Amino acid sequence: MDVVQPLTGSLTLRTHHVQDSKMGFVINAIYSMAYGLHNMQMSLCPGYAGLCDAMKPIDGRKLLDSLMKTNFTGVSGDMILFDENGDSPGRYEIMNFKEMGKDYFDYINVGSWDNGELKMDDDEVWSKKNNIIRSVCSEPCEKGQIKVIRKGEVSCCWTCTPCKENEYVFDEYTCKACQLGSWPTDDLTGCDLIPVQYLRWGDPEPIAAVVFACLGLLATLFVTVVFIIYRDTPVVKSSSRELCYIILAGICLGYLCTFCLIAKPKQIYCYLQRIGIGLSPAMSYSALVTKTNRIARILAGSKKKICTKKPRFMSACAQLVIAFILICIQLGIIVALFIMEPPDIMHDYPSIREVYLICNTTNLGVVTPLGYNGLLILSCTFYAFKTRNVPANFNEAKYIAFTMYTTCIIWLAFVPIYFGSNYKIITMCFSVSLSATVALGCMFVPKVYIILAKPERNVRSAFTTSTVVRMHVGDGKSSSAASRSSSLVNLWKRRGSSGETLSKSENYLEFL
Repeated sequence: MDVVQPLTGSLTLRTHHVQDSKMGFVINAIYSMAYGLHNMQMSLCPGYAGLCDAMKPIDGRKLLDSLMKTNFTGVSGDMILFDENGDSPGRYEIMNFKEMGKDYFDYINVGSWDNGELKMDDDEVWSKKNNIIRSVCSEPCEKGQIKVIRKGEVSCCWTCTPCKENEYVFDEYTCKACQLGSWPTDDLTGCDLIPVQYLRWGDPEPIAAVVFACLGLLATLFVTVVFIIYRDTPVVKSSSRELCYIILAGICLGYLCTFCLIAKPKQIYCYLQRIGIGLSPAMSYSALVTKTNRIARILAGSKKKICTKKPRFMSACAQLVIAFILICIQLGIIVALFIMEPPDIMHDYPSIREVYLICNTTNLGVVTPLGYNGLLILSCTFYAFKTRNVPANFNEAKYIAFTMYTTCIIWLAFVPIYFGSNYKIITMCFSVSLSATVALGCMFVPKVYIILAKPERNVRSAFTTSTVVRMHVGDGKSSSAASRSSSLVNLWKRRGSSGETLSKSENYLEFL
């Protein structure tokens, strides 16, 4: 039983029905079938209402043919029709995911594609006219980069990879390394030669080395002139003047090495470098070895209870021969190295970015001459230590000992610095010059001071033998050594090695 509600003012016609968005497809499908049947009835039963005999029973093939010819406007206002395959034309809406507000994005309709016709709302697609969106798989590579296409990917998609610092872009897919001594150009399309570096006279380090060497040369020449002018004075004569001239020549050659080392490398300079570096210390230390050996043999003779003859090879000529033999050994080493490793210029590459022009001196070419010089230095140091107890008024042994101790320190510091740094030439310059300066300052400056500033001390009596022998603190043999020294002096005053009587003024320091 239906109940009829009375009409009141609260009643409305509003319903809660919501139309399904997909319902339009169902309606259009029903309309398609209805229009197909209608067209079939109009074709088979013209002027007849309802089904005629021609439609009984309904032939499906004829109905399909009528459906294929159906053409009407759908519920959404779109034209509904079918193609030869029975498909309705595709219709697509183009949506764009856009920023609608701060942190808010949504899809909006910006166009459609209907039956082969594209319609776009450019104002919605390009809302910012000056900011066109790029749509590419991979951006073009920057300068110095190549394309790396992953296996299995299309050729339009790649990864940009930079070339190494010493490589240039050979083509868009290949980096190629520059040869040693060259570097990529600014545009990274090829290689240019790296400027060759070498020490130049205007650089700070060479200036300092040259100034130091020039001052040393002037001082050496000054000392040499003083020794030549005062060659017959007791100070010079007691110092074995012939050996002193060899030492001064070696010192002068050591300072001259600086100029050959700093000059732009050429083959002639490479020869001079090897000769100077090996020969200059050999000249100085060979003469020093000869001198200290001479003093040591004289001091050893003073300790004997009975001495009937003077030590052998004490004359100036014999000392010069010994010194020249020692120097010739170094010359032989240098010549042998010339044959094994002929000096020449070469390029050195401390890093792939640097090229230096240097002489082709190997470690063997450096170590062998320095090794011989080191042997001479150690021999000098040994004899200098042995002759520390010479008479108190003969201080040359003390100066020689101090010279050798300082030289050992310099060369011990030189070796690790030379082989452990890239500043080998400057290190060699200062090491040779410092060694020469130590020898010049410790051995010759005191003598020049006496000659020029204290002429009253440049007399024979200041260099005759004292009966007191200098000893180290704690040595209890001072008195016995002194008595032996005095006995030896008295014996030499009475009789020489050949049995001939010696003059009263001759003593064992006369041999020095």
